[in-house]
Amino acid sequence: MIIDGKNYSGLCSCGREHAMTTEFCVVESGCLKDIEKYTDKYKLSGYSVAIYDENTYRAEGLVRPRADKEIILPAKDLHADNHGVALAMAEIPEETGYLIAVGSGTVHDITRYCAYTKGIDFVSCPTAASVDGFCSSVAAMTWDGAKKTLTAVAPKIVVADLDVIAKAPIRLALSGMGDMIGKYVALTEWRIGKILKGEYFCDRIYDMTLSATDDVIKSADGVKRGDPDAFAKLTYGLLMSGLAMQMLGNSRCASGAEHHLSHFIEMKPEGFAERSDALHGEKVGVCTLIVYREYLRLAAMRSPELRDYPLIGEEEIYPMFGEALSAQIKDENSKDAAGGIKAEELEAAWGDIAALFEELPTLESLEAIYRELGIKSTLEDIEVDEKKIPMMLDFAPFVRNRLTLLRLRRMIVNK
Repeated sequence: MIIDGKNYSGLCSCGREHAMTTEFCVVESGCLKDIEKYTDKYKLSGYSVAIYDENTYRAEGLVRPRADKEIILPAKDLHADNHGVALAMAEIPEETGYLIAVGSGTVHDITRYCAYTKGIDFVSCPTAASVDGFCSSVAAMTWDGAKKTLTAVAPKIVVADLDVIAKAPIRLALSGMGDMIGKYVALTEWRIGKILKGEYFCDRIYDMTLSATDDVIKSADGVKRGDPDAFAKLTYGLLMSGLAMQMLGNSRCASGAEHHLSHFIEMKPEGFAERSDALHGEKVGVCTLIVYREYLRLAAMRSPELRDYPLIGEEEIYPMFGEALSAQIKDENSKDAAGGIKAEELEAAWGDIAALFEELPTLESLEAIYRELGIKSTLEDIEVDEKKIPMMLDFAPFVRNRLTLLRLRRMIVNK
């Protein structure tokens, strides 16, 4: 499979001109062997640095792309955070012309942020179909303890070798499935933003993300069987989700309340005595089902009692997020995305919002896919107490200032 970035840039029927940093993606068996052909074609020159973690570097059968220098980061406790970036930046020579990320999500977020900081290009070499961020122009980072989406840089080219991806532990592919299934929530919430706030919306970006998600769902059984074509479709879907984020300029089309619950867990707030070492996509997959169930419950309320949107106050933030995180959470919510929405506005739109959920796959069909593939589906699967769901639903919206139904849930009296 070849993706030509030029096909996704330029003036769109939505009225905006979409920018695309990624010029080329190849998803084929053995393509890592030809990486120099692609770097030459797309004029990537100068001193090259490849970044790995220890596990990826030692992976059996991995074709390591030629580079002038290799940086091997410690796999233990490696995260996309201040520390991970500092480890990489300390090893990147001043004269570096471009970086090569070889690995899964964490290595890519570290590399894209380093490339952005240094003002240089980077090449993406995914080694597992584990996340949708390979083509993203933002980095999901834990910065000073808070989960943030930071400006970074998208790869100029992507070289996704299916021989490598198909040999990765199946757990990583199932994580990618979980990340993609979450798009059903994110896309629906984007439409809610359009209905209630007149938020910018692009039908083309919406359609390409939804189509990629649907195709990944259709490939689910093949991933379980180890079918190379299914891994190709999953990888393609993950890349398309990232390209959609590039076109949009943010993660609105790919990240909603399901990600906010996941980020809430990852931030380890003081009032939430739970920890999880699950992969990002595993957490997103579990949180998608939690959000799905809650949204279906809310949508079934044909005439809920509503109040004007209550702005998030410091008295709510501090007891949960404590000294370490409260200032950042307060700043994140200083211009509340739902601020100013009146009860009568939500009441008037409630029927249209509830109808959106009738267009989604049924909860039962998604639960069946989770069971058949063995995707983590409960908080217990990621070592979090199921009794904490109400707390997560109440406080996760504070993590990201984005209009979601979970944030609007604050308007429902006796919810």
